[in-house]
Amino acid sequence: MAPAATATTAPGNNVAPAVKGSSRIQPDPEVVQYPTFDKDPATPEEVFARAEQVSELLHADEAIRDRGNVVPYRQVQLLKDAGLVTILGPKSAGGAGLTWKEAYQVIRIIARGDGSLGQLIGYHYLWSWTAALVGTDEQRTKYEEWITKNKYFVGGAVNPRDADLKVRQDENDPDKLIYNGKKTFSTGSKISDVTILEGSLEDGSHVFAPVLSRQPGIVYGDEWVDTLGMRGTQSGGISISNVVISWSDALGYVNKQFQPIGAYNTLNLPQIQLVFTSFYLGIAEGALARALAYTKANTRGWPYQPSPVARGTDEAYIQIGYGDLQAKLWAAASLIDSVIDEAAGILHASPRQKITEEQRAKFAVRVAAAKINAADVGLAITSQIYELTGARAVAGKYGFDVAFRDLRTHTLHDPIAHKRAEVGRFALHGPGKDGWPTPTWYT
Repeated sequence: MAPAATATTAPGNNVAPAVKGSSRIQPDPEVVQYPTFDKDPATPEEVFARAEQVSELLHADEAIRDRGNVVPYRQVQLLKDAGLVTILGPKSAGGAGLTWKEAYQVIRIIARGDGSLGQLIGYHYLWSWTAALVGTDEQRTKYEEWITKNKYFVGGAVNPRDADLKVRQDENDPDKLIYNGKKTFSTGSKISDVTILEGSLEDGSHVFAPVLSRQPGIVYGDEWVDTLGMRGTQSGGISISNVVISWSDALGYVNKQFQPIGAYNTLNLPQIQLVFTSFYLGIAEGALARALAYTKANTRGWPYQPSPVARGTDEAYIQIGYGDLQAKLWAAASLIDSVIDEAAGILHASPRQKITEEQRAKFAVRVAAAKINAADVGLAITSQIYELTGARAVAGKYGFDVAFRDLRTHTLHDPIAHKRAEVGRFALHGPGKDGWPTPTWYT
């Protein structure tokens, strides 16, 4: 791996770089002061309790930071200080040694308070797992110990809709590889300590490698200043210029040849789709919980009707509306929990080579189904709660719009219609080549 720095704090400070011609990026107002933590959580129960605490802290000024387009250096540091970034890491290096079952739950909890931070920690967990997905056993051990010991936050420059980064062997040093190119989106990289680069060699072979995020050859764009939602992810572009790695850090390569481990190599696609599904669910749960609290505290009955009621909670249309949304949310959550159980079994399989194409295909279909439900119910909740809370709830201080804008933005990441088609093909054709989704960068 790249040389490990001794510092464990996030790079930069609380003030984002200015954008020419824009006043949208503002310093972190530090409205909420974050506590210090005596120790990192070690058990699932401790992790979930800590995540709940952090989620509440993040939500306290979410709307303010959203309006100011604050780059969340301080909020990522909170995730690190709270011991949430190392839950998948080995205990020998200071991690909690937990599983993806816990990681997906943490993503969901954090997203209840702040969708952008839910996405960021989800991407961090995904990129923290890169060596497990494609690396050798030795590389995996080295990488996971490195990022865990230093509490590194991990981002990635792996947008497949752009041209691949170009990777070439150094003419002067055959033990080195050099990356060059640009990516339109690089969620998490700007506020990360480590970035996963992915590029292709001249023969078309793909190469994943971790590098330190703060170095002269990596320049971050500040284009993410006028988006509808997920503003806190700062998912702007990235330019890579002559970034050098050792062949030994090219994940999965031995003697300059990639060592495939079968279907497990492609699990990152359903794995990240389930990350999406988890923070969609969290955003929806947070929005519904806050809308219910608002209605109970503020919404009045409508007096201009044959049989007026005093309280909004006694209005039949409000009861029916919340009942419909809650029932759909419970159903979506139940499916997602079931799929997460499958994910933990597959992602933590040992040896990794034993995962079959059939297991991978069925897992991907189930993830697609869960994502469809989460997107549909999430968009329904975040738009319809206005009908149930009333006119005063549109005030910016309540921040109900953030949840809708976040979900509406990220559910466009890849067309949900194609996920419906994947599930439909499976339903029509069943297991087999006609019904299984073919592994792609989005499946």
